[in-house]
Order: sequence, then structure tokens, then C-alpha cells
Amino acid sequence: MDNGDIEDGDIEGGDEEFRAPRGRKYQPVVDNDRAVLEMSSIDLGSSSASNLKSVKVDAQADMGSDARKNHDNIEVNGPQRDSKLELFGFDSLVNILGLRSMTEQIAAPLSPRDGREGDDGPVTYGHPQPCEVKLGTMMGVFIPCLQNILGIIYYIRFTWIVGMAGIGDSLLLVAFCGLCTFLTSISLSAIATNGAMKGGGPYYLIGRALGPEVGVSIGLCFFLGTAVAGAMYVLGAVETFLKAVPAAGIFRAGITGLSLKTFKDNWSSDYQKTNNAGIPDPNGTVTWSFNALVGLFFPAVTGIMAGSNRSASLKDTQRSIPIGTLAATLTTTVMYLVSVLFFGALATRQKLLTDRLFTATIAWPFPAIVHIGIILSTLGAALQSMTGAPRLLAAIANDNILPILNCFMVADGNEPYIATFFTAFICIGCVIIGNLDLITPTITMFFLLCYAGVNLSCFLLDLLDAPSWRPRWKFHHWSMSFLGAALCIVIMFLISWSFTVVSLALASLIYYYVSLKGKAGDWGDGFKSAYFQLALGSLRSLGANQVHPKNWYPIPLIFCRPWGKLPENVPCHPKLCDFANCMKKKGRGMSIFVSILDGDYHERAEDAKVAWKQLGTYIEYKRCEGVAEIVVAPNMTEGFQGIVQTMGLGNLKPNIIVMRYPEIWRRENLTQIPAAFVGIINDCIVANKAVVIVKGLDEWPNEYQRQYGTIDLYWIVRDGGLMLLLSQLLLTKETFESCKIQVFCIAEEDSDAEMLKTDVKKFLYDLRMQAEVIVITMNSWEVQAEGGPQQDESLDAYIAGQRRITDYMAEMKATAEKEGTTTLMVDGKPVIVNEKQVEKFLHTMLKLNSTILRHSRMAAVVLVSLPPPPANHPAYLYMEYMDLLVENVPRLLIVRGYRRDVVTIFT
Repeated sequence: MDNGDIEDGDIEGGDEEFRAPRGRKYQPVVDNDRAVLEMSSIDLGSSSASNLKSVKVDAQADMGSDARKNHDNIEVNGPQRDSKLELFGFDSLVNILGLRSMTEQIAAPLSPRDGREGDDGPVTYGHPQPCEVKLGTMMGVFIPCLQNILGIIYYIRFTWIVGMAGIGDSLLLVAFCGLCTFLTSISLSAIATNGAMKGGGPYYLIGRALGPEVGVSIGLCFFLGTAVAGAMYVLGAVETFLKAVPAAGIFRAGITGLSLKTFKDNWSSDYQKTNNAGIPDPNGTVTWSFNALVGLFFPAVTGIMAGSNRSASLKDTQRSIPIGTLAATLTTTVMYLVSVLFFGALATRQKLLTDRLFTATIAWPFPAIVHIGIILSTLGAALQSMTGAPRLLAAIANDNILPILNCFMVADGNEPYIATFFTAFICIGCVIIGNLDLITPTITMFFLLCYAGVNLSCFLLDLLDAPSWRPRWKFHHWSMSFLGAALCIVIMFLISWSFTVVSLALASLIYYYVSLKGKAGDWGDGFKSAYFQLALGSLRSLGANQVHPKNWYPIPLIFCRPWGKLPENVPCHPKLCDFANCMKKKGRGMSIFVSILDGDYHERAEDAKVAWKQLGTYIEYKRCEGVAEIVVAPNMTEGFQGIVQTMGLGNLKPNIIVMRYPEIWRRENLTQIPAAFVGIINDCIVANKAVVIVKGLDEWPNEYQRQYGTIDLYWIVRDGGLMLLLSQLLLTKETFESCKIQVFCIAEEDSDAEMLKTDVKKFLYDLRMQAEVIVITMNSWEVQAEGGPQQDESLDAYIAGQRRITDYMAEMKATAEKEGTTTLMVDGKPVIVNEKQVEKFLHTMLKLNSTILRHSRMAAVVLVSLPPPPANHPAYLYMEYMDLLVENVPRLLIVRGYRRDVVTIFT
């Protein structure tokens, strides 16, 4: 029987004789529960305004989509030939990869926006489309990087920096910043050669290495830096133009030529105050230091991402990006170092500090060449930023992570016009500010943040060394990446701790917003690999030995649908999720939600996948920390036996089985349930698993329904403290935090009552548990059971149960006589029935039920020990005992511990 075969009175399976035409049914699971009301209207295969992920549950579409794609797309040039490798059940690689014809092309990996969770989507094939000419290392990487690095700072600020810092500090400054970009280039080379790249440059690399949240936050900051850099280039061109015309021909005097004396005079630093134009002024408002010069100079070494930004236009990204980027970085660094020596030996410090266009002054044959070159170069760099930044923003938007960026999405091959206008707006706003020295530290912060992200990405991937980490660029090490990331952070704080805090806060806000509102897919980022390795290490550290009681956590296995079928798109009773949350302290712990499908595994494998998606989506919707598992088995009994033996790893195996009490089995004449119910309990006892059976699940409160009153424990047998621990876990939830705990104990003799009460109080005190202890003796129990309304209610149920048991036993005896044997048989198995023992069990359940109704009728929840099924006893009789125990108790947890303690009095 499927665990989801029974629906409010009818048994699914096609046999009409199993349909119960009348009788009490389960209360509707949509009973005013907001979660169920919403879930019942959710189409799991479409997008929803809720926080559900978009999950397809159409089995037919899910089952054959990939197969159909392959079948449709492999046929390239006429009908496909019969595969010689048909025996293996796969298509020939020659046919798939198109090795017989060089006209096939392989599509780039799909992103999460294409409806899949990772980049490794199905490969599509077909005739090639006309494409742009691909670039090599020189024109595709080296020249763009060189153009971006040798920017406006070198021409109109570098000589001023040499004059202010001196030759010695300038060499240190160049080496310091150059080392940072060199290490970043090595990290970039390693990541870029670890697979195919798509558009987005550093955003794509960081996002795929550190996850969508980090990728988007750093990518947007890098976009802002690139957009503001366009303003920097425009301001540099304007400043050059304004200074070039009136300055023509007047700076030739004062220049000393290459002079050792000038070199010595300019060796030391001379940090001083200047006005806003950078001219030395003792009364100036701007104070300069080495740290401030780092912020001013660092944009002169940026631009190493220019090659990776053009990855889609390169012939061979895995060769061009490392060689071109590192060559440009080393070339410009050496050029800067040589320039420091030459500028420091050519002119006096005063000349270097007052002539912002000193590079033009010393130009041959005349300054206008440099003036024109600077203006054209900076405007070209500005246009490059104005075209690169929108594409970066469009790449972020196209991944469909942040809905707020959807307006910047563009189709493949189209120009990002909206993103371009937005970038121009930012650039114009920064141009209006008009202060180049104020803008450059801002650019520096955003670029440094991006470089730190690249270094951290390579550091993480190199340190984890996952099987997929196989970069073609071999000259890298995690220590170099870590040093590069550390240098980026150090430089940020050297420049300005306030700017650093603001930029980190901005990135953190974006990260939090993406985590909250984003629709990130699984990109196989490094953090997932780190989590995997941490989990493996933790699992090995836990070992296979029993966990100490101080470190014991409940790991409940939630049996989702054992006795009744729920609405089609509600794969688990919603109150089971609420109850699972009540078994965790502050959300710590893991729940395993299991459902069993009847049938053959090969035939129902696709059904199991669909059910797994539904159950996983529902668990996430209910905000329950847990995982979904679907098991296909011939029947529920065999399925549960497989689950209880194999589910989990090491000490992370489930230790508590949670299921709903089958309240309607007898009223609906579901005679197959007792055997399954007793079988599950016996399987749990054999497997040494604790059991928690929830009666009155429909009335279990959700997180918004605050409860008052008491939590009553009828502690009859030693259970390792599980019942006490469950009551304490309930108190940690807002729903039950206003309740008080009462512990009821049973004493055999009146003389034992006070001693038992004292011992239990001391035990609870040592366990740091606040509870009132009430001892009920067997004599008082008998007296209480002699009268009162509780006795009348319980007695009616007792008499009815006694009558049904008598009829059942008479039927068994009649069957045995008819078959000519004295052995009583149930379901083909011999059973032993001791009528005195049956009467004793019934009488005990009568007294216990009467006591619960007398003392705990108004309790928020009652916990009682679960009696084990007697050996070789008919399951039907055991269910009658249990029905008498739970009769008229609205909300009851029936608990059985296992052979170990889960609480301890020791520190």
C-alpha cells in the first residue's frame, strides 16, 4: 500500500471494495492553516510570488526533455547513422561531437537564467552562425590592457607624485601597487584558464568561484568603478586641454636634464600641503602622505581586466588572457619604475610639483604631440569604459539573479542601450564634480575590491583543490593569491579607512539584498566545495561511536504520508513541518522528510523525482531545515525497513522516527493499518530508534498560535530522558514559551511516593529543568478511576473496545476451527493470545486514559510513554489498546526512547 493511498475515506488503487462510504474522516488539512491555503493554490511548475524556487513537476516534460533535445539536435547533415555502439545504450561520440563533420558548433554553457541550476546545461548543435573575427593575444589582451593601464594618471599626475614622494618612495609606491596587480593577474590567469568564459569579465569569474551573492555584490561595485573611471578619463582630457593652450612653450626653462645632483635632491620625500589644484601652499587645505598618494596612483596600474572583459572575442582565452595580461602588467610596471628614475633626474622638485603636464614639456619634438595624444587616449579610454561598464551590468542582469536589474537585460548579440544610458548618467554626475583627485580614490576602492575578490576566488579554489580545478596556467599557488588579497585590503585601509568602510558596507548591503531577494542558482562555486569538504571532515571527526549526551541533537525522520493522502500538491502534512521545527533548539539540527512510493523502482523512478522536487519545495516553503527523500519499494513495510537501516551517514543518521497517529483506521475499517503501524514500531525498536507519534496533528499549533497552560509528561518508563528533553525543546519556541511543565510519575506503593518525588525533583534540578513533580500511586489511581466524568468517558471507550476484541477473537477461533487447527493465525502468521493479558492491557490503558483526562484535559500538550507491542500479539489488539489510551485527548505525543541517554547531569 502506498503511503499516500488513503484520502478522506477512500483507498486509492482501483478496488471499489476498499472505499468507505461513510464514517468519520480526517479533518481537512487546509483547516485555516495559512501555509496550506497558499500551497494548495501553488503551481509547482511555474513561477510564484512566494519564496518558492521555480520547479517543474511535469513528469513527462521532465523525463524526456533532454532526450528529445539530443535527438532533435544531433541530426546535422541528413539522417543520423545507426550507432555501432548501440550495445552501450548511448550515441556515438563521433555523431554527438560532430567529429565526422567540422561544421557543427557547440553552444556555450547555459546560465541559471536558462532554467537550469548550473552552467553545465545540455550542449546544442547545429550549423554555425556568422560570427565576428576573433582576436589574438596582442590585439585582444595586451594592447587593451596596456591602453587601460597607461592612462591619464601617468601623463598628468605621475611626475607630480615623483616630486611629492621623491624617487625612493615613488619606487616603493610603484613596486607596492605593481605587486598587487601582478599577484592579481596570476590569480586571474589561473581562474580564466580553468574553463570556458562567458561575458561579464571579473563578475563571471568571481561569481562562479565565490557564488552569485559575492559575484553580484563585487560585480556591481566593479561596474561603478568602471563607470566612474570614464569620468576620470574625461576630466583628465579636459584638464590637459585647459592647461595645454596657455602653457605652450613656457616650461622649457628650469629643466636640468639628466643630472646626478637633481637625482640626489629628489631622492627623499617632501610631503606638504597643497591647494585644490595640487600646487604647494603652506596654507593649503589638502595634506599629502604616502597613503594618500597610493590612492591617487593606484588607478594607474588598473586595467588588467581589459583582456578578460573581451573573453567572448578571443580566439583562445586560456592562452591569451594569462600571457597578454601578465605581459602588460610587467611592461607597465617596468615602465613606471624607469620613469621614476628619469623624471627624478630631469627636473627640480618645484618643477615637478607645479608643472602638471611635465610629460608634454619634455616631449620631442614639441609638446603638442603629447597634448593631442593624451586627449585622444583619455577620450578613447573613456569610451572604452562607457562600452565596457554597460556590458558588465547587462551580464549581471542577464543572469536573472536580481529582479530589480531586469530592465538592463538584453538578448544575446544586442547592444545594452538602457545600461549605456545609466552608465552615462553616472559618468556625467562624476564629471560635474570636476575634481580628479577626489574621484580617483573612489575608483581605487572599487577596483581593489574587485581584485581582492579575484584573489580570494583563486585562493579558495586552489586551497580546496577540487577535482574540477585544473587550470592550464600552472604558475600559481594559494599563498600568492592570499598575499594578493591581503595587499588589496591593506591598500584600501592605507588610502582611507572611511572610504574602505563605505565600500565594504556597500558590497555587504548588495550581498544581503541578493541573499534576501535574489534567485541565485547553483553555479558550482567554491563555497559549495568548501561546505562539502567541511562536512566530510566533520563527519569523519564525529566517527561512528555514540555521541555523548551533551552533544546529542535530535535528527528526526519525518514519515510524511503514512496513513492518508493529502491534496495533490501538498506532499507533506503542514503540521508535521511545524512539529519538526519544535524539535530543534534555535533551528539547530536537521530533519529528514521521507515518503514511500509503492511499486517497481524502474517503473516509478521518474515519479520519484517529481515527488522529490515537490517535497523539497514544500519543505523550503515551510522554512523547515531539512532534506527530502523519496523511496520506491514494493510496499510501505519493506520501504520503511530499508529506510531505517540505511538512511544517513555515520553519526548523522536519524535517531527519532516521527509519524502521525492513524486516528481513523477503525472507523474507516482500514484493517491493513494495524499491521503496518505495529511493524513500524517494531522496526524502530530493532534498529534502536526513538519513536514520537503525534495524535491530534490537525490541532498542532503553528508559529503564530501562542499556547498557555501546561506541558504534561506522564513519565512511566525510563526512556533516556527523551521525553524531558522534548518538553524543554518545546519551551524554546515562542508558541510554548508561556507554558509550565508538569511531570507525572507512577509509584507502586504509597510509601514510595515521597521518596520518588524527592528523587525526581533532584534529578530535574541537576538537569537544569524547571518542572512541577506530581506522583500518582497505584492505590490512588484505582480510587480515581472509580467515578467521575473522566471514568464515564473512558469506560464507554473501554466497553466498546472490549466488545470489538471479543468479536475479533471469536472470529479468529472460528477460522481456526474451520481449518481444523488450534493455532490462531493472522495474515498467515501464528499468534498467541492470552485473554487475561488482553484484559490487563485494556484495564491499564483505561486507568491511564482516565488519569490523563482528570489532570491534563486543559494541557497545551501531553506526552506519554509508548508501550511496546507484545511479541506474537495480533496487531489489531494493540491498536485497540492504543485507541483507548488516546481517547478524548486532543493533543498527545506518544514517546518511546532508545537504549541510550540523551541528557546528562554532568557539566
